[in-house]
Formats: sequence, C-alpha cells, structure tokens
Amino acid sequence: MPDSLLTLDVEKPTAGGRMLARHNGQIVLVWGAIPGERVRARVERSGKGVIFAETVEVLTASPDRRDAAADWRCGGNVLAHVAYERQLRLKSDIIRDAFARIGRMPLEAAPDVLGSPEHGYRMRARLHVRGGRIGFMREGSHEICPIRPTAQMLPATADWVEAAETRLRAGTLRGLTSIEIAENMPATERACHLELEPGSDANAFAVLATEAITGLTAQVLDRRAVETLSGLAAVSDSLGALQLRRDARAFFQGNRFLLEPLVQRVTSRVPEGPVLDLYAGVGLFGLSLAATRAGGVTLVEGDATSGHDLEENARPYIDCARVVRTSVEDFLSRDKAPANRTFIVDPPRTGMSPEVVRAIVRAKPPRIVYVSCDVATLARDARVLVDADYSLAEISAVDLFPNTAHVETVVVFDQILHASTKASNSARNSPVR
Repeated sequence: MPDSLLTLDVEKPTAGGRMLARHNGQIVLVWGAIPGERVRARVERSGKGVIFAETVEVLTASPDRRDAAADWRCGGNVLAHVAYERQLRLKSDIIRDAFARIGRMPLEAAPDVLGSPEHGYRMRARLHVRGGRIGFMREGSHEICPIRPTAQMLPATADWVEAAETRLRAGTLRGLTSIEIAENMPATERACHLELEPGSDANAFAVLATEAITGLTAQVLDRRAVETLSGLAAVSDSLGALQLRRDARAFFQGNRFLLEPLVQRVTSRVPEGPVLDLYAGVGLFGLSLAATRAGGVTLVEGDATSGHDLEENARPYIDCARVVRTSVEDFLSRDKAPANRTFIVDPPRTGMSPEVVRAIVRAKPPRIVYVSCDVATLARDARVLVDADYSLAEISAVDLFPNTAHVETVVVFDQILHASTKASNSARNSPVR
C-alpha cells in the first residue's frame, strides 16, 4: 500500500494541517490539499484504520489554491498553499469540529479568527543544528531546512543564522545542538541561547556574538550553569504601562503583530475583582491586569526560567501582584483563597491535567478565561467544565502562526448558578457563539 496512488475528493480540514478524504470508505488524511479539491495522492503509511498520504497532483483545483513560495514541510508551513483568508476559515472549521467531535458541544456559529501579517511575525523560535546546518526540522523527517524561505522570521534574523552556519561549516565550532532565538516586538533586541553537547567549549562560541544580536548565552548540557558570552540574553517589550523582560529560553507568545490584540482580548474578558493567573509565564496576562487595575492578581508559574522573569517583571506591582513559583497542581492542592476570583489559564499544548481540572471545578471560580494552543485538548477540558455547571459564554481565536496548522483559541466559561435539571443542562450546552 505505501507509495500507491489514490484519487481523492477532499472533504474538510483536520487538526494538524492534513485534510480529510475517503477511499473505499476508509479515512485518508492528506497533506497539501484543500477541501473541495480532487487530488491524486501518494500513500505514505497506514495504521489504525487511517491512511496517510501526500498530494502529488491537483486534478481539480480550489480557487483558494496559490503557489507556496517555500517548502510547505519546513517550519510547519503546511497551509502555505492556501489563500490566507481561506486559512482563517479552515482554522475556524477545525475549532468547530473539535468542539463537536471531542467536546460533544456543537457550536451555533463558526468562531471568529483574527488574522496576522504572514511575513516576519515570529518573535521566538527553537532552531535545530545538524551536519553544519541550522534551521527548522522538516515535517516528518530529521532533515534541517533553512528559515529564510519560510519568511516567518525577519531577514536580519536569517542573516545572523546564515552567518553562524558559515562558521559551523568552517569546522572551528563543534558541539552546537540547538539555538533559542527571542526578539522583542520592534526587533530592536535579539537574544540567543545555545545548547552544546557535553564536553563542548562554550567560550569558543563567543565569535557568534555579532552586532546583529544583543545578547548570547550558552549551556553545555552536562553542566547546570548558563554561561554569558555577550550582552544580556533577554529582550524587553512595552505593552501600555507594562514592561516585560524575558530570557531567550522563556516561553512567550510568538507573534509580534498579534501580541497586543491577544492581551486585549483576554484581559477585556476579566471582570473587576481578584484574579488567579495559572501558567502565568513571564506575566503577559496577569501583569497586564496588575498594571491597569487595583484588584489583586496571583500569578503561578512552575518553570524556573519563566518564573525568574515573572518575579522581576512583577516588582513594580508588589502591592497588587503576588507571584507563586510552583506547579499549578501543587498550588491548587494548597490554595485556600475564596471562590470569587476570575481564573486565567494558559496551559501547554497538552492542556490542563485531570488534577488541575478537578481542582478548578472544586474552587468554583465565577469565570474562567482559557487560552489554548491546542484545540483538541481545549475541547476535552471544555467538556469537563460544561459538565461541572459552566456555560461556554464566548469563543474566538487568534492566528498567531499564519500558514501553519496552529491556532490560539480564547474561551470564556461562566459558572451557572442554581442549575437543577437535566433539561436546563441540555439547553445551556449550546454555546452562544
């Protein structure tokens, strides 16, 4: 069956960027297609009743098909062949499908997805190093592909990466395995962190500290210490009254054009009163609230690097912001605060753990603002919250990674008071939008 050719009528998008078709009643998930097209696809593999394939010829093209400037498997650009406005509709369809199929909550309308400029949007990336090449890992392989053709990062960033690659190929630098790059919104600061094989000489990599970057650190993987090779390997941004600093290794939302609209979308859904910000990172959402309101904000972060940045960023708001550096699970197991706080949750791709979901249900916050980078785990968690007497009050999305299969979803859950009958439960399980 592998390498055989199938003629497929493409039906709909799926999470991950493949499109769904059927062959003799069997589901086929195919790369490089658009719903409504007829394509010829080569089978890659099959398993658990599903065939995986890649488009090799478009027999009937969608009007939304366009030429992709770069390898669509590089940098996750799996939707680059789709006109951008159609990409936004596809991502909305994926969210709607996940809520119906996984969450068993049909949405009355497709969620709005806020679009982004397609080029130069990306503020942070983890680049892989292999065989003297630096770049993204090509989808479905261990090959390195260059970042410049994807246009996700700025030309100046690609310049620095290519210059570093030239030095690697000269053979004078050995042991580099990956690079973390972080930039601020105006791209006036660019910080890099290098990960090196055990036994490497970190100081040898100081030659990469050019004028193109404002800070460079390195860590040899058999040592705990991080060595500073140049400047400050952190960047800073201003979001209104808030100043946020973050290490090159810290997690942060990656789109320079949609960062402020995302913050506005989240914080405007938080009513006056105390707030609990779980998975707070460096403080993007919780400290944005602390900078503009008098109400107390508690921010919880378990990652050591992000937690350190969070403490530093929270210093100007010591009177209204409390930082707790521990896991969300540990914090909720000990938390005894009253149940009148709005919860903001921005978990990793795996979603909230069952332990966290149970603890939130027990805490009974009147409102939960859930920020998700994975629609499948979001729909799973949403089902549990709705079963625990929460209504899905609002759902929208922000396209932080154009041309990729990723989409950031923002959902507001409100506690339902005095719910008493199964009939009322059934009625409220139909989200408003």
